[in-house]
Amino acid sequence: MANSTPSVPADVLGRIRAALGPAGCLEGAADVEKYLTDFRGLYRGATPLVACPRDTAQVAAVLAICNEARVGVVPHGGNTSYCGGATPDASGKQLVLSLHRMNRIREVDAANFSMVAEAGCVLADVQAAARAADRFFPLALGSEGSCQIGGNLATNAGGLAAVRYGVARDLALGLEVVLADGRVLDGISSLRKDNTGYDLRDLFIGAEGTLGVITAASLKLFPPLRTVETAFLAVPGMAAAVDLLGRLRAATGDCVTSFEYLPRIALDFTVRHVPGVNDPLGAPHPAYVLCEVGTARVDPQLRGIVEQALGAALQDGLVQDAAFAESIAQRDALWKLRESVPEAQRHEGASIKHDVSVPVAALAAFLEKAAAAVARVAPAARLVAYGHVGDGNLHFNLSEPVDGRDRAGFLALQGEINDRVHDCVREFRGSISAEHGIGQLKRSALAQYKDPVALDAMRAIKRALDPHGILNPGKVLPD
Repeated sequence: MANSTPSVPADVLGRIRAALGPAGCLEGAADVEKYLTDFRGLYRGATPLVACPRDTAQVAAVLAICNEARVGVVPHGGNTSYCGGATPDASGKQLVLSLHRMNRIREVDAANFSMVAEAGCVLADVQAAARAADRFFPLALGSEGSCQIGGNLATNAGGLAAVRYGVARDLALGLEVVLADGRVLDGISSLRKDNTGYDLRDLFIGAEGTLGVITAASLKLFPPLRTVETAFLAVPGMAAAVDLLGRLRAATGDCVTSFEYLPRIALDFTVRHVPGVNDPLGAPHPAYVLCEVGTARVDPQLRGIVEQALGAALQDGLVQDAAFAESIAQRDALWKLRESVPEAQRHEGASIKHDVSVPVAALAAFLEKAAAAVARVAPAARLVAYGHVGDGNLHFNLSEPVDGRDRAGFLALQGEINDRVHDCVREFRGSISAEHGIGQLKRSALAQYKDPVALDAMRAIKRALDPHGILNPGKVLPD
């Protein structure tokens, strides 16, 4: 609920109310409730007011007021963060800034393959606006029906198509950003080439609202995919999956759009707990790949090219079985299986999660080493390591032991397990946060595993752009 005795000065709240009007302020306990708890329920905070600006000028007004009064501001999008990046602290001294009213598609330029969307646009609506212009916006996430493009950029979201199109950073041409003091950085541009000094855009992407508030973005569009082949493949393990990925990229002219890895335990969880999910293949196998290949032209030969490549992989022992989607319904069923893994894992009890990346070529060695490392700490825990093999991103998760009798003991091992996994990540020159960000959850780990020179540079940038520390306090940068 809202803090009943707000620590933000009454005159500051009054100025914000005047700047935003009644429609731009949420203050009742029921109205602010959903802004106070993060998606995973790890963090809960308090705030005297949720500011809901309708345009960039109102965002600028709120930040200018808060900067003058030294009041913290927590930007809030679709509340799908896994790391508590959009949740205020419990002091009641921070305001929440929700961008949900800034949800306009300002422009779609089909000839330039670009569009301008405001930060509060839901990702699915951005995709739909591109389709309406016969274009394709490739960022795809399980939460695309609720996450917002501003949050996607602020966390540099990865998603299901990064193997071909890149992450959110790769899909942004320019940004409009409000700085801590209320000045507006007008970096909206649809240029592919602009070599006029520092690339300020990339400072704010992945910064989780700690350097400025993204209010709009110019985004890259692509031709729509006219021919798509979706296959569910049984493989012996990670090494075979990585080898298979390289073969398919070469055979199809680098047209692999998604390449998702699932161990058998992930499939078992989804079949057990998610209605409408079935095993696409008859016999059980150690692991699976959900692979999608697409072209922007109508290409009746694409299926044959993929089948030929898979036939050779079958002979070489890289593939054990395969099933193609023969309809939209079958394709949707395969993707439901993949996207339901987090939901299914919740039904299996407590879990300890990691969002890590290593070079694709190192995935098999990393998986073997990290699995052995955590087994020494929690031998009865169940490893569920799945994810975006095409770009080296694994969700390396552990579910509590099957008997569930010592959940507290399992969770008490989280710190040690995190260290063991992250130690392995560092050994392979990987990242402890591939696509979920740092937020509150990983600040101490960032201090432990980030290059100290890089941390010093990050702190210097923070001091320069937000000298009073009002933007998303307590997030990303360690103390």
